[in-house]
Amino acid sequence: MTTTETIAAPTRSQRLKAATSTTHDSLDKRIMSEDIFASRERFAKFVRVQYRFHRDIQALYATPLLRALLPDLEQRQRLQQIVADLGDLQQDVPADSAAVIPDDIELPQALGWLYVAEGSNLGGTILFKLAGKLGLGAAFGASHLAAHPDGAARHWREFTASLDGISMTEAQEAAAIEGANAAFRTVRGYVEQEFA
Repeated sequence: MTTTETIAAPTRSQRLKAATSTTHDSLDKRIMSEDIFASRERFAKFVRVQYRFHRDIQALYATPLLRALLPDLEQRQRLQQIVADLGDLQQDVPADSAAVIPDDIELPQALGWLYVAEGSNLGGTILFKLAGKLGLGAAFGASHLAAHPDGAARHWREFTASLDGISMTEAQEAAAIEGANAAFRTVRGYVEQEFA
């Protein structure tokens, strides 16, 4: 007697993860090479990187179509917590710069950028624990890394379930992957600038 097992096709979020893994891993290694938990000053440079990225994507959270597709999108933004963390760390908010994301960004690319933001929120739980060694936490200096009250993993699964449920063509999915890779490359550029 033989049994046939059906292997489920990867979900969109799984395909995004696979297609961006090289860019993502390179960024993670670059950030950690800066020893961001050696001092509050080094950690503050990382928070400045976070500010610049979240400032770039802030307008996406107010986009009606994105909010319809990702029902709790508005509650997922973290720019205000990052601003508060910079204040705790006695850092000025980085100066405004030219918009990285065009006003007329297409939906798939926007989803790629948001995928990176949400993934950083999930990964932030590890960084949050490490920030505790510097005396930082949810009430001071590292609030933007604190897990959602429902738990980071659950919050991520809710996001990816919504993302996976959006109907897309192959070309649109490729554009979402490019959006995510562009987001990772943008953050990498901010790391290079802040830690120069």
